[in-house]
Amino acid sequence: MTLGLDIAESARIAWSAIIANKGRGALTTLGIIIGIVAVITTMTAANGLANSFRQSFSAVGSDVVYVSRMPWVIVGDFFLYRNRPAVSLQEADELAENLRGRAVVNPSIDTNRPVRYRETTVESANIIGTTEKQIVVSSAVPETGRFLMSFDLQYRRPVCVIGHEIWERLFGEADPLNEEIRVGRHSCRVIGVMEKQGSSFFGGPNFDLQIFIPVSTFEKNFGGRTSGRDVNIAVKAPSQEAIAELEYEIIGEMRKVRGLRPGEEDNFSINKLDTLVDAYNNVMGVVLLVGLLVTGISLFVGGVGVMNIMFVSVTERTREIGIRKAIGAKRRSILMQFIFEAGAICLFGGLAGILLAWLVTLLIDATLMPASMSLPIVFMALLISLIVGVLAGIVPAFKGARQDPIEALRYE
Repeated sequence: MTLGLDIAESARIAWSAIIANKGRGALTTLGIIIGIVAVITTMTAANGLANSFRQSFSAVGSDVVYVSRMPWVIVGDFFLYRNRPAVSLQEADELAENLRGRAVVNPSIDTNRPVRYRETTVESANIIGTTEKQIVVSSAVPETGRFLMSFDLQYRRPVCVIGHEIWERLFGEADPLNEEIRVGRHSCRVIGVMEKQGSSFFGGPNFDLQIFIPVSTFEKNFGGRTSGRDVNIAVKAPSQEAIAELEYEIIGEMRKVRGLRPGEEDNFSINKLDTLVDAYNNVMGVVLLVGLLVTGISLFVGGVGVMNIMFVSVTERTREIGIRKAIGAKRRSILMQFIFEAGAICLFGGLAGILLAWLVTLLIDATLMPASMSLPIVFMALLISLIVGVLAGIVPAFKGARQDPIEALRYE
């Protein structure tokens, strides 16, 4: 019971001291406010980047293995990969035949061309020659119209499925279906519009600036089997659990298709979403570490400011400490009083920092990328504020608690 009364009394006195010095307390919290805003903004930005990453590359598919000449993340000698032979459509056909019944194989080949409708032009759209299996290996589907079908490929039909941004920039609100557009120097009839996927925040492709045409039409218009263009082969596993086994099968089949002897290194690359995730985690781990280091310095500076003010407060209230001790106050009461005062100052700074960080988060969400403050981040910010306050107040509190009451009463 005595401890509870001590705590209540110490909290009351600490609160009275803060109220009596509102201006000084507000200025003291500035360092804590800046540090908390930095911590929350760093964590919120990291979460926002993670969400943007997942949204941007959701079309890649976690159960899809991609075969290409170059790895998505190059480590080591670039020219070692650059000098590899390009993956061809013929090799894609052979791989599809070898994996028949075990996986869905979809080759694609791309180029950039201007796209025009009447007087409106999109200067550089990503033109992708693919098959009807594209929507099987990808999570994206047409919003209106239809996707490519096997007869489109068989008869090399001049048809296309356009990305959402292509539709908006060329047609506005008008219906694009069955309209003729120019893709490079060739005419193409729009048969579908893909659902909006959003642009990549990481320098990758803008999935809404893509146009899908039959790969056979791509060959006729832009060259394919003998043009030396890189072909990407997407192989969709029957299940997420089967992807590891499928990867080994693909490597074995591609080595047979390319006639590689035992002991020869692979001259092709196997890419998965995990490759991008690992690269992202490595980069973001370093960025987050540096960000938290900088914010930690801000909080340290803020904590030093609070400690300095608490030393001043202890000195100013020396006679008060002497009187309290003379009438029976214990060391722990004095100790708790100043610790509570430092903790309260930092908590107020933390709350102000959370409010300011919330406004910054709204600005980030409106201008840069999806971002939101989560409850765990808010609780962590409050906990950090409290810890900084306790650590900043404990040394001045010990100084006040250990003062001799007689010497304290003589202090002028």
